[in-house]
Amino acid sequence: MATDSQKRLQGRVVRAGEQALSDHQFVSPIDVLVGLGWLAPSAVDRWRQGRVPFLEAEAQANLAKLSSAMKYFRSWARERGLRPSETAYVARTRDRRTLRFSASGAPDIERAYRTHWVSPDLSAKKRQRLAEQQSKPPDLVVISPRSAFTCTECGESGEGLLIMEDAGPRCLSCANLDHLVFLPAGDAARTRRARKASGLSAVVVRFSKTRKRYERQGVLVEEQALADSGER
Repeated sequence: MATDSQKRLQGRVVRAGEQALSDHQFVSPIDVLVGLGWLAPSAVDRWRQGRVPFLEAEAQANLAKLSSAMKYFRSWARERGLRPSETAYVARTRDRRTLRFSASGAPDIERAYRTHWVSPDLSAKKRQRLAEQQSKPPDLVVISPRSAFTCTECGESGEGLLIMEDAGPRCLSCANLDHLVFLPAGDAARTRRARKASGLSAVVVRFSKTRKRYERQGVLVEEQALADSGER
């Protein structure tokens, strides 16, 4: 028989799952852990950037609680009639390394974390499209800093663009992105054309003090792709 604390956790997991399902018609383990308050979105960002060895290291709960929550989540998802869909998770880094979730790295645990649970109300075509979108490598993100920084690789200081990877900020030269050129936000059609034509691109963001979040400033693309994008 479940204890009161187990019942409370089950209820919290279900509420987090239902909220995520309502928001985007699928639920991921990350959705649930964020909904429980055990994972901060900023911690997920650090992990996505490849700066954290495994996601569980950022969780504000011990492994026993994490295991219980994931067990309740999978049980609820099956009872709810949701359909499992394994999703690829790769880092927002140039090498696109596979991200690790668990302390142990055990294949069955990693697979469970990678599995999203999708609403049965979606058609097969929409489920396929959703699976493709979820498995698509995330955009590289370059930051326009509000103050000077020191590159962790070359040691140079400056106020130019940076990318957060591994040990910390890297200048675009050390990240092999300095050949890209900036296309400001504002022309969505041109941005789409430039990114499609560019073999490498990155989204440029800057932190807004008033809104307390990173906001998109534009994109970095290859010079020829930028030139070609304007010929319409």
